[in-house]
Order: sequence, then C-alpha cells, then structure tokens
Amino acid sequence: MSSFANLRGPSLLLVGVLLIAGCGTGGETRDDQAGGPGGGRATSEPSAAGEQRPSPQPSEQPSEQPSEQPSPEPAPQRAHPVVSRLGSAQWKQMVSTGTWRPECPVDRNDLRRVELNHYTFSGDVRRGALVVNRDVASSASRIFTKLYEKRFPIRRMRPVEVYDGDSHASLRDDNTSAYNCRRPSQINAPVTESPHANGRAIDINPRENPWLDLRCDCWFPGRANREREPGPGKIVQGGLVWRTFRAEGWIWQNIDVPDYMHFDTGYPSGPYDGPGG
Repeated sequence: MSSFANLRGPSLLLVGVLLIAGCGTGGETRDDQAGGPGGGRATSEPSAAGEQRPSPQPSEQPSEQPSEQPSPEPAPQRAHPVVSRLGSAQWKQMVSTGTWRPECPVDRNDLRRVELNHYTFSGDVRRGALVVNRDVASSASRIFTKLYEKRFPIRRMRPVEVYDGDSHASLRDDNTSAYNCRRPSQINAPVTESPHANGRAIDINPRENPWLDLRCDCWFPGRANREREPGPGKIVQGGLVWRTFRAEGWIWQNIDVPDYMHFDTGYPSGPYDGPGG
C-alpha cells in the first residue's frame, strides 16, 4: 500500500494526461481516412438519440420551381383530324335551324363530323369542323391535312347550323363549310341531287373564291376577288387546293357558272368510291 501511496502525486497526474490525450487522438477524422474531403464518404451528424446518421445529400435533380412566366405553347405540328358521329347537341341544332329536314336525302347516320387544325390568314392555328357524308369523311380528312401541312390559310371552318342554317350568312362570314340541306330560297339544285344536301360538297374561303349567282347576276359574297389570280386563300386551276382535291377525285366548279369556292364528288350526288372510283 505504501508503494501506491507514493504514486498519488506527480505520477497520477501524468497517467491522467496520457489517458486524455489517447481519447482525443482516437476520435479525430482525418482527410486521408473515410470522412474528410479526400475520403469520398458523407460526413455524419448526431441524431436526437445520440447515434450517428448520414448527413442529407443534395438531390441529383433539382426540384421543379414554378416559372415566373409560362412558356408559350408551340403551334400544333399536325392537323390531327378526328372523325366522329354527330353528337346529340349538334344534331338538335341542325334540326332546329332547318339545316336538316325530313325531306333531305341523308340523315344523321349518314353524316360525320370531321374536326382538324387549320391555319388562319394571320398564321395562327385554329380547330375547325366540317359535317360531311360518311363516305367522304376520310377523303376530306386527307385533303385538309395536306392543306394544313402546306399552311394554306382558311378563315374559319364551322358547320352551317352555327349560322342558323343560313347559307348566305355563312358565305358572308368567309366560312368554309360542307353539308347543308339548304332552305328553299337558297337551293341551287334539287335537294335529292344536291352535293351539299348529300354532304359531298365543300365551299372554301368564299370571300376569296366567290361564285356568280345568276338570280341576281352578282358575285357572292362579293366581287372583289372575281378575277382568278393567285393569292392567299385563293383557289386557281393547277394550284395547291385544285391538285389536292383532284387527287382525291373531287371536281372543281362542277356547275355551269363560275363557282370558285366549290368542290364536290359529282352531280347528281351519288356514293363516293374514293380516288378513281
């Protein structure tokens, strides 16, 4: 016991210093080991319970932040034609406006709605719709897809019932349209034989492509474009629209007077068998 007592002074102090120094050296993390900048391993932080856990690392992909200004949507790159049966609301409007009547040669089951994109005269893209006979729906889709791809401008494309079935109102609005079992005062041919009343005729850009109405000996909807000179939205023999319809077997101005807006598949109107049919 006397020998331990002699160590209580300076010797014990030295032992304590060595123990403290040893603990400090063992707890360091060095750069040449795992935890430093050269080690490539995540540093750790103490948890609430005292155990060690990895520090959260930054995500490889930053989270999306709402942009201050939304990016403008690009113009559709295709016409995206969609052919469908006539909906109840549209059919009700066609009947109520007289666009269809019981004496008309075709009924709801014979008709189809063709929706697709078209370019306007300002270069914008707009969604339009035509009502046509079901046997020309695919042909009309191909034709207007081609015109879209070539950026041929169309003012507007709406079914005639939007104009209360008034063909003259549709023409004055420079509206491209197809089916219309016209009112008796606007009929150009017997209803049963009429290409429009059978859904196998299309009038394109009436303002740019007027027709000569012999009942008034006047150009309708106006005389400004009565001369056939190439221009935006115009139809001329040998031009884009003429070639595109002709390739599908359609006929331009199938009437005895100038009718530059008009294409149909034959008069009197009968079943369409496709190009060359």
